[in-house]
Amino acid sequence: MSDRLAVRKTYKLYVNGAFPRSESGRTYEVTDTRGHFLANAARASRKDARDAVVAARAAFPKWSAMTAYNRGQVLYRVAEVMEGRHAQFCEEVAAGEGLSTSKARAAVDAAIDRWVWYAGWTDKLAAVLGGANPVAGPYFDFSMPEPTGVVAVLAPQQSSLLGLVSVLAPVLAGGNTAVVVTSRERPLPAVTLAEVLATSDVPGGTVNLLTGDAEELGTWLAEHADVDAIDLTGAPAGRAMEFEREAAGTVKRVVRPTAAEPDWTADPGLSRMTPFLETKTVWHPIGV
Repeated sequence: MSDRLAVRKTYKLYVNGAFPRSESGRTYEVTDTRGHFLANAARASRKDARDAVVAARAAFPKWSAMTAYNRGQVLYRVAEVMEGRHAQFCEEVAAGEGLSTSKARAAVDAAIDRWVWYAGWTDKLAAVLGGANPVAGPYFDFSMPEPTGVVAVLAPQQSSLLGLVSVLAPVLAGGNTAVVVTSRERPLPAVTLAEVLATSDVPGGTVNLLTGDAEELGTWLAEHADVDAIDLTGAPAGRAMEFEREAAGTVKRVVRPTAAEPDWTADPGLSRMTPFLETKTVWHPIGV
């Protein structure tokens, strides 16, 4: 029997491409489905959420200005790096969600495939959602989708990786930046995803991941004036309506949660990209 002591990890937040501790100094224990200790995780505060929004806003001009093809390459690179850490993701998903090895592997495979799927959509959105509009007059009239801006995401509480990727990737594919509150009970796959993002080509601040309590952070993000949209998928039971009312004060776009957590293995379609896109229409005289 080995007498070597285990190296216990205290996971940090992921903000602006770095891994800071919570400014509050708070942490909480993460356990598996049997109650066995896995790690300590930082518990993000209101100040951490504000810092994440500032980072996301600063990163938005660079990320949204990339060509759609380039953004697709970046998202594909995330899938490549995830593939290299496949075993670690499988272990964390199995422990956090109480899945068998084969089911955990299937969930990780699906999460990686979902990144690739959204990467392929980045340079097709304009063709599918935009177009030339018929007008009565000597003008060209074009409509095209543009990103909304900074999107806050309350990640699913049950599906710690596939669900997380399914709500984060569509935000990024459209050119938005994100502030994500991870699953409180199952944050480890999200923290590992943060390490993947930090070692891929995603610009710092484009994605900011906060471990902690969506019930605490959801209010601040919903009412924050510099957050342009919010996905309430992982909102605590009974709080989604309250968060939506807070969001109305700054006229945010809101994606409401469903009665039950969605089937994340289903074909996602465009339903999670279009809420975070705005249509810009350009008129130009013919012959000029």
